[in-house]
Amino acid sequence: MGNAAVWVIGVAVVILLAEIIAGRHRGIYTRNDVVVSGLCFVAMQAIRPVVMLVVASVIAMALPSGRGALASTPFWLALIGCLLAGEFGNYWIHRFSHRWKGSRFGDWLWRLHRTHHTAKFVNVLLNFRISMFWGFVSPLTWVMAVAIYLGMAKAAAVAVLVFSLWGITTHSHFRWDDPVRRHRVFGPAFRALEHVFISPGVHHSHHGYGKDGGNYRNFRHLPGDLRLDVRHPVHPAGAPLALRHSRPDPALGRGGLLSALSWQERRVISGVLGCCCACVSGEDRIERRGQFAKPDALS
Repeated sequence: MGNAAVWVIGVAVVILLAEIIAGRHRGIYTRNDVVVSGLCFVAMQAIRPVVMLVVASVIAMALPSGRGALASTPFWLALIGCLLAGEFGNYWIHRFSHRWKGSRFGDWLWRLHRTHHTAKFVNVLLNFRISMFWGFVSPLTWVMAVAIYLGMAKAAAVAVLVFSLWGITTHSHFRWDDPVRRHRVFGPAFRALEHVFISPGVHHSHHGYGKDGGNYRNFRHLPGDLRLDVRHPVHPAGAPLALRHSRPDPALGRGGLLSALSWQERRVISGVLGCCCACVSGEDRIERRGQFAKPDALS
């Protein structure tokens, strides 16, 4: 897993530098964007050990005798299984997080996911603008953890690498697929291929159309109607995206920094700030008591 993380970080940094040199980050950020994206990245790293502990504990209790049970599975078979199972779960949770927006029982899932959609830009940094609690509900977390527990750690590591690099590529500001899609000879075949593998332009459209845009998957994981949930981009690279075409979210209309975060994140931040304020206030009271105490009480 460590080598996979190095590859992911290395590729992300290279693409980020290329985007910066090409001027793709110039003048697109507000102060709130910088703070929210920074909070998301730091919070994700801070809570990652907690996510790993919770997921590992649940899996161990659910499958007490399953540790290493599939260790003899051939690598390529295990890898294909991890990719298909991970994408199957990722597709449906991603789809539900949009489709259940505003519903009585499922709106919480959208509010966890919407942090990723509150930015009005799409570039490599958006790949890391994710709710700190998304790891608890992400199928990729659970599928890869189960695979590791069952003894398929190498296959799980490669699958994580594939999903991570694919996510970085589809969120990159470089829309290399646009000229291919418009090509007179290769265009039709490429558009057909996009019904199987999602390109950057197609995923950018997901961010542009929001709930109505479909394009929830990375690649097709089940046979069926190839037209399902695929919408090709209709706007050029660099056009305003995010919530422009999506149905309005009243919670986002209030504006401000915390409106871009889920209510769970706002509660955590408020709680941390409250604890800090209480500690500071308590220290101030102790210091004042010491200042105004009688001399004989201090001796």
